[in-house]
Amino acid sequence: MKLSLNKVLVLLVCTLNATVHAFHVPISSLSTKWHTVLAAEPPEVEDVIYSTKTDPTVASSYADTTNTVVGGESPAIPTSEFSNTAPINGWVPSSTSPCFGLPGVVAPTGYFDPIGFSRSGITLSEVKRYREAEVQHGRVAMLATVGYIIGEGFSGPFGMSGPANDQLQNVPLPAFVLLTLGIAAAELNRARIGWVEPDLGSWTKTLFKLRENYYPGDIGFDPLGLKPTDAKGFEDMQTKELQNGRLAMLGWAGMCSQELVNHKTIFETFDFYEKVYSGVNPYENM
Repeated sequence: MKLSLNKVLVLLVCTLNATVHAFHVPISSLSTKWHTVLAAEPPEVEDVIYSTKTDPTVASSYADTTNTVVGGESPAIPTSEFSNTAPINGWVPSSTSPCFGLPGVVAPTGYFDPIGFSRSGITLSEVKRYREAEVQHGRVAMLATVGYIIGEGFSGPFGMSGPANDQLQNVPLPAFVLLTLGIAAAELNRARIGWVEPDLGSWTKTLFKLRENYYPGDIGFDPLGLKPTDAKGFEDMQTKELQNGRLAMLGWAGMCSQELVNHKTIFETFDFYEKVYSGVNPYENM
């Protein structure tokens, strides 16, 4: 199927426009509605746990709290365990908020976690690790979404064409080896920046643990200087990136699944259904 340049550009522009503006209104205040309570004698910062249940013996020692829990629950315990924590990009962990106050909450869903990834009892270390995975996978999905459209709309290097799902196997072995080494180098550099070095002597303390001064996803790569310098600006941009990344992960999964089903490019599928809804038999000239 031969595609016109205008058709490719129009679809690409529409996709980018929808992605850039998707869910662009962060509602930071929504996260303050869900208050949580710490256990008595909280452990170290990275092992702090938040819970939606209150221990009466613990709450009594915090009688001066002014926070209120929605739904008539007991008052929340102040986050004194983070009072000496240095802000990272303006963020200081808050045990009275879901995900310890990390951005990502927007209208109209608000705090949306039906599966319970940030359920009661999760630790700060786990939340940071989940957010790191979400941000990085969202970035890859945004690149993949644009790559599907461009890669299938134009002939790529080495004569690659057709469904994006099948293009990787057409890459020559030397180029594939270089691609693999490049990905490995990027991942090792990310691990070096954000992750604690493994200690084989006490591996349980360092396994899957991010550095305390590392903000999930912030590896210092900003060639265009887009990172805001103020805390509110960074929070808003991080929320936009998260929402666009989440949308891209769903979009990429849809495109990949579609091509696995019919083994056609996105443009061929688009053209097929365009004919169907126009009342034209898509098999007429086949």
